[in-house]
Amino acid sequence: MYYNKSIYYILIYIYINIGSVMEKKAGILLPIFSLPGKYGIGTLGRSAFAFVDFLQECNQNYWQVLPLNPTIYGDSPYQSPSAFAGNHYFIDIDTLVEEGLLDKSYAKGYQRKASRVDYAYLFESRLFLLKKAFELFDINQSRYVDFKRANAFWLDDYALFMSIKEYHNNSSWSSWGKDEKYRLNMKMLQIKYAGSIEFWKFVQYEFYSQYAKVKSYANSKGIEIVGDMPIYVAYDSVDVWSKPKNYLLDKDLNPTLVAGVPPDAFSADGQLWGNPIYNWQKMKRDKYQWWIDRLQVAYRLYDVIRIDHFRGFEAYYVVDRECKTAKIGEWRKGVGISLFKELDKRLPGAKIIAEDLGVITPSVRRLLKRAGYPGMKVLQFAFCDDNSDYLPKNIKSSNCVVYTGTHDNMTTPQWFDSIDKQEKSLFKKTCKPKKGENNTHCLIRTAMSTKAERVIIPMADYLGLKEEGRINAPSTTGDNWTWRLKDRYDTVKIIEKIKELTKYRLD
Repeated sequence: MYYNKSIYYILIYIYINIGSVMEKKAGILLPIFSLPGKYGIGTLGRSAFAFVDFLQECNQNYWQVLPLNPTIYGDSPYQSPSAFAGNHYFIDIDTLVEEGLLDKSYAKGYQRKASRVDYAYLFESRLFLLKKAFELFDINQSRYVDFKRANAFWLDDYALFMSIKEYHNNSSWSSWGKDEKYRLNMKMLQIKYAGSIEFWKFVQYEFYSQYAKVKSYANSKGIEIVGDMPIYVAYDSVDVWSKPKNYLLDKDLNPTLVAGVPPDAFSADGQLWGNPIYNWQKMKRDKYQWWIDRLQVAYRLYDVIRIDHFRGFEAYYVVDRECKTAKIGEWRKGVGISLFKELDKRLPGAKIIAEDLGVITPSVRRLLKRAGYPGMKVLQFAFCDDNSDYLPKNIKSSNCVVYTGTHDNMTTPQWFDSIDKQEKSLFKKTCKPKKGENNTHCLIRTAMSTKAERVIIPMADYLGLKEEGRINAPSTTGDNWTWRLKDRYDTVKIIEKIKELTKYRLD
C-alpha cells in the first residue's frame, strides 16, 4: 500500500513540475494577406498549406492571424462591413480553376506578382473574377444549399446588404433611400436584388469551404489557429444596419457616440476609431445572443480567439461623434463579467486570449482574473523602467501570452533602433545577449524563456525585417496592412534558427 502511494505521489509531482512545462507552446503571427502568391494578396491556396508545413517543421503550435472579415475604406481588418463574413480577397483563384469555375488562361490574366498588397487593384478586379466563376457554379448542389440554410441567420442580411451597397457604388447605408436604409418592404428588396444576393452567398460559401480545408490541414499537423476578434463593429456594416437597436444611435440612425482610446504611447491625440457604441443594456436583456452568435461562427474559423481591446468590457472610452480626435472623451462602465458568464453557459470551454494592453486599472485586472483568460505581455513595452509589468522578471503567472511585438508595433529590429540609451541598458541587463547574438534573437529567446504558457512571435521578427516588415502603424494612413512574405521565406537557415529559439520553451 505504501509503495502504491509513493508511485501516486511521484506521478503527481511529474505532472505538476514536468507536465506543465511540456504544455508550453509557441507560435508565429502572420496575417493571411501576408502570404506569398501570384494574385496580389495572400490567399487560402497553396501558400497557406505551405505555411502550415513550415510551422510544423519549425516545431510551432500556433498560427496567429488577423481578423478574416472583409475590409472596406482604409483596408483595415478591424473595420469591416460584417462581423460574420469572410474576406473574399482571400479566396484562392487557382482553387476556383481546379473546381472548374474558371478557365486557367483567363485567370492567368489577373495574376499580379506584387511585393505589397495592392488593395486598389483588388477592389477593381477581384469581384469581376468571382462573378465570372459564379456563372458556372451550380447553386442547386446540396453542400451549397446546406451552407445557406445553416448560416441564414447572418448570411441573408449580409448578402442583401452587399447587394444594395454595390448598387449604390459602395456608399454608406446611411445615405441609401428610405426603404433600403430603414429596411422597409423587405420582400420587395429581396426580389429586386435576388440575382446579386445569390452571388454574395456563393462568395461566402467559397471562402468558408476553402478556409475549412486550411484549418483542417493545420489541425492535422498539430497547429491551432489563433484568430482575432475586434471588440467593435464598423458603423457602415450589416451588423449595425440589420440590428440598429444593438447600438447607441439617434432617430436618424446616426451614432450618438463613437469609440476610441485616449492619448497613449501610440498617439498623442489618442485613437479615434469611430465605431458605434453598443447598447449594452439591450444586449444584456437578449442574453447577449448577438455575441454568442458571433463567437459560434468565429469558432468555425479559429481554435483560439484573441478578443481585441478586452478592457472595453470593464470600462470603455467614448467620444462625441463630432470630435476630430480622441483627446476629449470619457470612460463609461462596461458590461463586466455578465457577458462571460453567459458565454461559459452557452460555449463552455471556449479558448480566449484577452488583449489587455493600454490603460489597465485594478478593476480591469480583476475582471480578467474572474474571467480566467490569459492576458498579453509585450516585451517591447518592458524596458521603460524596472517596475514594468512586461519585464520578464515581473511575469509571475504562466496564464498569459508573451509577444515580442504585435501587429501594431514596430518590428523588433526597428524598435531597437528607436529606443533610448536607458532602455537599451535595461534590455541588455535583462536579456543578457550572448556572444554573436543579435538583439532580435535575444528578445525572442527571452520571450521563450518566460513562464508564459504561450509565446507568439511576429514572422517579420524571425526574418529580421525593419520598417519594410511592419504590418500597421496606428493612427496613420498609407502603407498599412500591405506587408507580404517573399516566396523563399522557408530557408533551412530560418527554419533551424526558429527551432533553436523555440527550444527555450522547454528550459
